[in-house]
Amino acid sequence: MTRSRRKWLSLGLLYATATVALLVAVFPYAYLLLQSLAPWDQVDRRWIPTSLSLRSYLWLLAGGEAALPRPWLRAFLNSFIVSLADTAASLIVGMMAGYALSKLRFRGARAVYNFLLFHMFYPGILLLVPTFLIVKSLGLYNTYWAMILPKAVHLWVIFMYTNFFMRVPQELLDAARADGASEWTILWRIAAPLTGGLTTILGLFVFTERWAELLWDLLAVRDERLMTLNVLLASMQGPYGTFPGPLYAAAALLTLPIVLIFLVFSRRFLDGVSYIFR
Repeated sequence: MTRSRRKWLSLGLLYATATVALLVAVFPYAYLLLQSLAPWDQVDRRWIPTSLSLRSYLWLLAGGEAALPRPWLRAFLNSFIVSLADTAASLIVGMMAGYALSKLRFRGARAVYNFLLFHMFYPGILLLVPTFLIVKSLGLYNTYWAMILPKAVHLWVIFMYTNFFMRVPQELLDAARADGASEWTILWRIAAPLTGGLTTILGLFVFTERWAELLWDLLAVRDERLMTLNVLLASMQGPYGTFPGPLYAAAALLTLPIVLIFLVFSRRFLDGVSYIFR
């Protein structure tokens, strides 16, 4: 076999493998979307419905059956509030902590950094009960704060910012200090603008992880008006088991923001990925 034929055979095999992998990854989402738009008499009975209908989405918009009302739009808004608040807090705290650990000299900095590294590999589920007890003792149970505060600090974000700021030339910061700039000014006007690609990818990862959170939100609130869409969807499995169409519609709404955010920030996402792996 000639080199040219081997090259084309390798490329063909590579594209075939990538195509199969793409189909396997996309099929569940395509099926989910199609079933959410299917007439109710065809849900889970046809892979591709003969017609499309918005009945499942309108059913959610109306709050469900009169006998089993659910605040679906409120839950969607709650998910946004909690996810955006935790994403913003994680990025702000992570940037400040990363800058302090990498560029400021203070006693115990190395010990703090080592503790963060240790804590990153510590099973978070072991802290679930103590965190719940602390939240309840502070009177925050069944509030937005109960969902937001325990997830407002992301150790992986601190670790990534710390390593990024270690690469920033010290001479650049020393020049700013010589001109009379405070550490706060240096952080937000010099160091922070350098983190554009990294901040984008960290924000996407944190938002996606927080948006998909179920276990903690399930423990933190009991009021339906405060539940996130994940929790409300999980509670839907029992009494709403006879309404599979709305189940698919709610799940499709749950994935929609992630898809839209990725499409909007795809270029900066790729820049962030290239930074991480270079």
